[in-house]
Amino acid sequence: MGSPEEVISVAELDRRLKRAVETVTGREWVEGEIASLKLAPSGHAYFSLKDEREDAIVECVMYRMNAQRARRHLSDGARVQLFGRATLWAPRGRLQLVGESLRPAGRGALLEALEQLKARLLAEGLFAPEKKRPLPSEPRVVGVVTSAIGAAFHDIRTVAFRRGGVRLVLSPALVQGEAAPDSIVRAIDLLERYPGLDAMIVGRGGGSNEDLMAFNDERVVRRVAAVRVPVVSAVGHEVDLTLCDLAADVRAATPSQAAELVIPDAGARRDLLDRQLRHLLRTMQGRLLEERSRVERLRAALSDPRFLIAERQQGLDELRARLERATTRSLARRRTLMVDAERRLAARHPRAVLAQARARLAPLEARLGAAAGADLARCRARSGELVARLSALSPLAVLARGYAIATLPDGRAVRAAAEVKAGDALSIRVSAGRIHARVTDTDSGEGAT
Repeated sequence: MGSPEEVISVAELDRRLKRAVETVTGREWVEGEIASLKLAPSGHAYFSLKDEREDAIVECVMYRMNAQRARRHLSDGARVQLFGRATLWAPRGRLQLVGESLRPAGRGALLEALEQLKARLLAEGLFAPEKKRPLPSEPRVVGVVTSAIGAAFHDIRTVAFRRGGVRLVLSPALVQGEAAPDSIVRAIDLLERYPGLDAMIVGRGGGSNEDLMAFNDERVVRRVAAVRVPVVSAVGHEVDLTLCDLAADVRAATPSQAAELVIPDAGARRDLLDRQLRHLLRTMQGRLLEERSRVERLRAALSDPRFLIAERQQGLDELRARLERATTRSLARRRTLMVDAERRLAARHPRAVLAQARARLAPLEARLGAAAGADLARCRARSGELVARLSALSPLAVLARGYAIATLPDGRAVRAAAEVKAGDALSIRVSAGRIHARVTDTDSGEGAT
């Protein structure tokens, strides 16, 4: 009989697979192209790494603390190298690579260098809007820097011949490849020395991003920004954007549009001039009619100037009469106020004030004397009454009736015979004088005399 079969749960299987995957990964960088990038509100980054050559893909996640450091490299289509550890996410049974570090690779590194160059030139003010110059309204000589065999110059020449009135000067240059930047700079140098140059077009037809890289070269960008005449950049198609487009004074979506921006349409300008001339004539005729009518109305309203002068003089006479009446009323009112003020001031003269005060003071003095005398009499009567009551309560009055007070040497009054003994000295106060005595015997019995 064979060994019993092992039955495990799904969770156990996930744990075994997770241990197996994590054991064999975690020490290598994985290179691929980012796809399906999603930045979650939590700050985590979820994406896939694709291998186009072998049609392989792996799900990846970078948690917030690592995603923040790598955020500038995270974009769909970027080729990167990711360092991390593979694991199995049990809730979904999904294999995923948990990234810790990320760096650009291949074309991604080139794009990173391009972004750094763009930021540096932007900080220098090379792309500042205030440095942009307007295109000339009547150019006579327009220079073109592009390939002599490409379609770009053919398109520019076709537009120029159709619109007319401008001389085109071609300074041929390589527009792609390693030698292209130096070739473009030399072509600009040569063309800038052409006498009478009014504007310049620098560009090429469409192509891949690698084909357009010459127009992202720092030497070319700085040279375009330094051209002495206004420059129109026409590199690639409308969706393409290079650093030359940012450094130029005007950016055109295509070479044909660049020619239309720089070269005015002679026929359209003639038609516009004719329309404006006709409009000007109509406007001048209408203005003359309006002015003539206004002059006639003014002449009719003016009439004889003598009547106008007489009317103004009559108005002055009326104003003078009104002024005189107003002045008379004002003087009368002010005179009345002055008389009233003088009367009030006389009533407040110091002599009058003192006389009134004296008149009020005499009755007050009499009333004060009468009141003081009455108060003094009441006080005397009250004082006599209090003296009589005080005399009635005085101990001397008691002594006057034959009583005496015996005191010890310390001044205490003797109230009982027990308080003294034979031989004690006593001082006896009577109504008139004091008697000094000594105790010979005491009798504390009741009724003793």
